[in-house]
Amino acid sequence: MMTGSSIVFYGLAAMTLLSAVLAVTTRQIFRAAIFLLFSLIGIAGIYFWLNFEFLAAVQVVVYVGGIVVMIIFSIFLTHQSGELLPPPSQRRTLWALLATLCGFALVALQVWQHHFAGDGTPTLDPSVLNIGKQMLGTSEGGYALPFEVVSMLLLAAMVGCIVIAMRSKPKETT
Repeated sequence: MMTGSSIVFYGLAAMTLLSAVLAVTTRQIFRAAIFLLFSLIGIAGIYFWLNFEFLAAVQVVVYVGGIVVMIIFSIFLTHQSGELLPPPSQRRTLWALLATLCGFALVALQVWQHHFAGDGTPTLDPSVLNIGKQMLGTSEGGYALPFEVVSMLLLAAMVGCIVIAMRSKPKETT
């Protein structure tokens, strides 16, 4: 029997996967960005469903609010939002499917070979205070370096948007 919780999970998972597939397969660049937006919102919904409110908020702020909005702005600034992307070649599609199947096989092999046993250490309370202390900590187990890497990712996305927006449009000959 399906419970309400499992219905919510399967709904969020289906939305995430369907949006991700549509983001990769559509030929309109603006629609691809919107589908990416919905896929990332679905991942944030799964985080909320798992009671990881902090990770869900970071997902929404960093990826949905930062990266996807910058991608959409760069699409609009280049005035190419209505143009179709070129269709992928059959060879590229075949290689993409092969790489996907190999990736799934490797993940399945790793999960099958791994022994999931607890190590006996008590888990930390996933409160914002504990997450903040661990994220900004420079000692062992601290995440100050990954925190800085995320800020560099946002900076690189912003610079990429500026570079794309500054490109001159090709001149049309009549």
